[in-house]
This record gives sequence, structure tokens and C-alpha cells, in this order.
Amino acid sequence: MKIIMVSIDSLRTTRMSSYGYSKPTTPYLDQIASEGTLFKNAYATDIPTEAVHTAIFSGKTGIRTGIVSHGSALTWLPRTEDWLPSIFRQAGFTTGAVDNLYQLKEWFARGFQYYINSSHPNQRWIDGETVNQLAFPWLHDHKEEDFFLFLHYWDPHTPYLPPNEYIEPFYDMDNKDPFDPHYTSMKAAYNHTAYPFFKHHHFDLIGHVTDAEYVNALYDAEVRYLDEKIKELDEWLDHLGIKEETLLILFGDHGESLTEHDIYWDHCGLYDTTVHVPLIMRWPGYIPAGKKVNGLVQQTDLMPTLLETINNISCPETDCLDGYSLWPSITGRADGTRDKIFLSECAWQAARGIRTPYYKFIRTYDSGPFQRPPRELYNLEQDPAETHNIAGTSPSYADQFDQDLSSWVNHHVKGREDPMAVQLREEGLPFRKRIEKILHSAGITWEEWLQNPSREKLTDQSRKSV
Repeated sequence: MKIIMVSIDSLRTTRMSSYGYSKPTTPYLDQIASEGTLFKNAYATDIPTEAVHTAIFSGKTGIRTGIVSHGSALTWLPRTEDWLPSIFRQAGFTTGAVDNLYQLKEWFARGFQYYINSSHPNQRWIDGETVNQLAFPWLHDHKEEDFFLFLHYWDPHTPYLPPNEYIEPFYDMDNKDPFDPHYTSMKAAYNHTAYPFFKHHHFDLIGHVTDAEYVNALYDAEVRYLDEKIKELDEWLDHLGIKEETLLILFGDHGESLTEHDIYWDHCGLYDTTVHVPLIMRWPGYIPAGKKVNGLVQQTDLMPTLLETINNISCPETDCLDGYSLWPSITGRADGTRDKIFLSECAWQAARGIRTPYYKFIRTYDSGPFQRPPRELYNLEQDPAETHNIAGTSPSYADQFDQDLSSWVNHHVKGREDPMAVQLREEGLPFRKRIEKILHSAGITWEEWLQNPSREKLTDQSRKSV
């Protein structure tokens, strides 16, 4: 048997045509979905990338493993933790990855006989062409074996640098100039407290854009480019004669906010723009074609699903995992794996939340460079965009969710200190520290920046320090 897990970093469901987007961003992903099962309501376990992928490969939420943050110097995953690639390797599968998360934390290479680092020393982003160039020879060399292959595509992630030919379908370049000084829609992004980080990692790379819709178009173009690379991957599987026997799993690690909730082209905040993720599974002859699962599922469900798929694997006790097998939903015996989703983040801001089919509750511990109330509650049926906080007008509902969240935390820490509390006490928010370092080099304190977070101020101070 052959299994390919494809992580698509920062892919947002509502910018995919297979999830209802009106623009043709994902024609080939749509085709894969028509050949398999699409989960309409899949949600991230923890955000962002480091915590998400740790949860996926361990089958446990971050509050259990301690990995709740991203880029923290404090975190370490014990080798005693069950790890999906290691389980497959021990079961006799050839294990491989084209990925670069090893550069973030060493445990992402555990269990892989072949770990191919996709990073390039001369560029900070990784395009799908690079991933395919590294993956195709590996697939050719191991096509006769049972294998588990992990591929990590980064195209929808900032800095949004798609080939030019992919931009035109999403932005009217003939009649609009994205650098026209008369546009003002970028001012909020350029004068946001998070700007120092994104100046270097995004804005300087795409140029002095003045029209925010152009940046959104760049994101769409990246998704369309990614779709083409996934098509090339699938055609390569067909060429090798292994497409029909391969279980293909496509998922987003998290989504992307495209100016919503005061978040400018990044993946923080426990709103659906970021925590609602795509999930598509195809395995001809085993997974029904064209099926859509409406119920709630979460990324920790992937590990128990795969362990059930390969029933000869010696796997952890079921109650040690935080996920549930997706097979009952795939075969029609169930619709989803749970009635509520618990959410967590601790990078730009520290918050936890609960998502049900009808409500979203968020408790913020540290809002970082954002302004957030301590509690948010949204009626998703009446307010799917999560713009009207009813925590104040519906205190009994908010109190009940707050109590449910506290009970969930207490159950999982089981006498240990909450890892999010440790992170905030010992190191703080990793991305605030990054901003503070940039500000320090320009001679600006965090407090001074909060009083006047303007791009001009940062530029002026930088010039003075030269």
C-alpha cells in the first residue's frame, strides 16, 4: 500500500472553488474531491504550523504534548511520544518526506528514512515546483514498495510570489494599477502593530502595493499555481502506474486571514478564516467518490484513521489519542467525529476557543499586537463572518462555553501546569519578541510603537540609526 499525505500551508477553504469560491482557483483539487471524499467542516487542532503538524503526527492536541506555540525556544517533544512516521517505519513501510520543518524543530524528521529538505539557501520561500522536483525521483525509486510519503507545499503562504501569468485571472491588470497612490486600502496594514514583521517577510518582497485587493489576488494566484503543481503530482503517480493504489490525503494546516479581524495576510486568530481547513481523501475502490462529510472533524483524526487503515500496525491505545477514525464518516455510518471542536493558538496571540455547528467562543489570554476582548461569542448561523460579538449580550451562553473550556483544559493538564501558561510566563509570545527585536534595531520601544504604529515612524527611525 502507498500513502501520500500532502500538507498545503495556509490554504483557506473559502478561497477554494471546491468549497464554494466563485473564482477558478482549484480546478484540479475539485477533480480529486470528485474522485474521493471532501470534509466540509474540518478544523485545525492547534495553530500555527509547528503546533498543527505536531498534533497531526502525534494524534494529540498541543495541551497534551506541550507543543502549543510556534517558534518557541522552550518547546521539545519527548521521544517517548508516539509519532506517525515512526509507526509506519516500524511496520515495514518505506518512509519519506519533502519538507523543511526540521529546520524549525528536530522532531519533524523522526521516523523518516528519507528526509529531503526543501529549503533553498538563496530564497526564503519554497514553491511547488521545488517540492515536485524533489518528490518525483523519490516516487520513481520507491514505486514498487509500500511507502508513506509526506509532502509539504508552501505556495499559499506569504510572501505570495506567484508566476505573473497566474495573477491576471484574479486581478484586472489592464485597467487597474495596484501601485496607484490614489488607493488607500493598504493603510491599515502598513500602520498595524504587526507591520515590522511583515515589512521584511512580505511587503518589501511584493513592492509598495496600495490596493489591498491586489494582495488578495496574489493569494488566489498562489492557490491556482499550487493546484497546477498538485495536478503534476497526480499525473506523475498515473505515469508511474501507482495512482489507483495510493491513498492520497490533502489537507490545510491552517487557513489565512485576508484583512478580516484586523489580520492582514496571516494565520492567527481563532476565526474560521484561519481554523477552518480543507481536507480531501481519495483512494480508488475504498473511499467513495463524490462524497461530502458535513459533520465536524479535526486534524487529530488523521492518525487514528491511518492506523485503522493499516490494521496490522502495532499502534497506541485508542484512548491515548485525541482523534477518532474518519472511516465511519467515509462509509456513511457517521457524520463527523465530534459535536464540538476545541481550538488553540499561542504565537501572535494566546487564545483558546470552542467551535460548534452553531457557535464560536474565544477566550483570549494575551492579544499580542492586536486588540481583542477577553471573551468573544458568535452566533454562526446569524453571523458566519464572526463580526458581532454577543458575549456581553448573551452572558449565560458565554459563561457556559467558558466553563466547558476550563473543564477541557483541566482534564487535559491533569495536575501539570498548562503549557500555554508556561509559555506566556517564561518567554511570552514568540512573534511579539520578533517584532520587539526589529523595533530595537530601529531604536523604538514596544510601548512607543503601540502609541503610534506607523510605517513612516519605523522608516524614519531606521534612517536615523544608519
